[in-house]
Amino acid sequence: MTTADKAPPTPRAFRPANQRGAARLAAVQALYQLDVGGAQLTEVVAEFENYRLGKEVDGDQYRDADAAFFRDIIAGVVREQRNLDPAIHVSLTSDWPLKRIDVTLRAILRCGTYELMGRKDVPGRVVITEYVDIARAFFGTGDEPRMVNGVLDTVARKLRGEEFGEEPPADKD
Repeated sequence: MTTADKAPPTPRAFRPANQRGAARLAAVQALYQLDVGGAQLTEVVAEFENYRLGKEVDGDQYRDADAAFFRDIIAGVVREQRNLDPAIHVSLTSDWPLKRIDVTLRAILRCGTYELMGRKDVPGRVVITEYVDIARAFFGTGDEPRMVNGVLDTVARKLRGEEFGEEPPADKD
């Protein structure tokens, strides 16, 4: 099996989710596939929409997902990656730069950061909770879900401090 043939990771256990939650999970898996397999964005989106979202694959039933939300997350992460990665990088400890992070974990952080930056219609706490749950689905209760929580909380407080009771920065005159 070549790297390009490698299937996206499958979560260990995933509690029932709404259509947006299913779209988030699919977005993480699709970004993994883009990163590892080097496929084109349009190919991966078409594959997920035609063969995965709401379909049975190898005996596993994929949940119905909000396809428009899925497309927005995927396209947004690809389009905004140059802005997302620095925001994530400064929220990590110096001994764990983004390039050293597991591919699946990196996809989770990018999706969550994109939603915090680009989807103001979704409350920050919801974004954090959803992606921590996805991290738990892939990694169990190890350090990864805590890392996702810490990084996304830091990003959220910088971008949406008012939602977290933070004072807006004072104007410097």
